[in-house]
Amino acid sequence: MTALLDVVARAGLCLAFVYSGIAKLADFSSAVAEQAHFGLQPAVFFAAATIVVQLGGATMVLFCRGRWRALGALVLAGFTVAATWIGHAFWTMQGMERFHNLNAFLEHAGLVGGFLLVAAYAWRDAASEHESLHQQPESPLSRPPTAPGSA
Repeated sequence: MTALLDVVARAGLCLAFVYSGIAKLADFSSAVAEQAHFGLQPAVFFAAATIVVQLGGATMVLFCRGRWRALGALVLAGFTVAATWIGHAFWTMQGMERFHNLNAFLEHAGLVGGFLLVAAYAWRDAASEHESLHQQPESPLSRPPTAPGSA
């Protein structure tokens, strides 16, 4: 994957989380009310935790490498699963409300898939970096001797 495409893709995945985290910071009382609306108590704790997860996870995905990026992507994937389950329970709804929430649920499932891909690639890259750092250079003494004139 090209470096530019990688950056643009990760930025696109994180955009909603960065925006939401900043908006919740700017209007913390509304963030608390949102948590209470969904029955999450203590609402202040869940609002603060949401901000930390959204901004922390997005920062890791955008600016870290390797296993730290993978961890940030997995945190955001897990958060998205939980938030989608709580906030878009389409199976409890009827009509247009069900339709809109089912669409949102499926879109969020796509975000989860994107974060899982980010995690997989970041983990793979970390493993290959680790492997290349720990490879022993071949010693000239470890090569079998060659007959004169055969090299």
